[in-house]
Amino acid sequence: MSITNVRRTTIASQLVVAAFAGLLSLATLAADTDTQSGQEVRSSKSVQFRDGGRSNNRDTSEGTATVDRYDPLQTAGGRTSGQSKLAAGSATGAQATGFDFWIYDADVILFNDDDFDGHFFGIDLLFDADTIYGAADVYAAVYLSLDGGPWNEYAVTDDFTIFGASGDDEYVLVTELMTGYPTGSYDLLIDLFDANDGAFLASFGPEDSSNLGFLPLEDFDRDAPVTNGTVVVVSEGGGGAAGLWLLLALGLLTIGRYRATSAAFSGM
Repeated sequence: MSITNVRRTTIASQLVVAAFAGLLSLATLAADTDTQSGQEVRSSKSVQFRDGGRSNNRDTSEGTATVDRYDPLQTAGGRTSGQSKLAAGSATGAQATGFDFWIYDADVILFNDDDFDGHFFGIDLLFDADTIYGAADVYAAVYLSLDGGPWNEYAVTDDFTIFGASGDDEYVLVTELMTGYPTGSYDLLIDLFDANDGAFLASFGPEDSSNLGFLPLEDFDRDAPVTNGTVVVVSEGGGGAAGLWLLLALGLLTIGRYRATSAAFSGM
């Protein structure tokens, strides 16, 4: 086999591999749709920063980003004021009695708005949990509610230790919403739990601070960047099957053109 034929065969093989790689990528995107409801599965990516709040300059050595996947966003029905995880039946412990724990304050900074529509897919959440005890091990679950609908968990912190009413143990959870969050106005809720038995300890939401209400959010897939006046679509929720066939057709067309070109060269 000549060197020219070897090159042609290699290029053809690369085109086939590229076409099937694209098909596999689209199949993965299609998997982000719940097969039963046909709705988008939610996903988010979070990094956590213990102690020091935002003054720690985002030392990512504390841990790598974690990716969480959840059921499709629930938008119908009411919502409870706190104890969301207990209400959903996913907490094993009972509610702690008394006022031994509380969340002193919370603050949100939104970031990443590539299409400049005023809706962000990044949530930088800082909160300060306190207790009457010298120290206690806790963890927090955080939720989003679209337009006053049910609370939907979007992230859970690791276990961490709080020390009395100290302000030096602020916790920061930085999250990027990747899929499953339509463009809209969201409220945010924090539930605090005992790390040992899962007992509900305290809750903090938009009723406690306006910082956690009316947050303009959307997921990364809906935040299409604008380049030279042209909207570049990164990905669309659903529609995986249509995109799959389109990519296959483009792949076959490319291979067909290559074969025609090869035949022309062969006749030379």
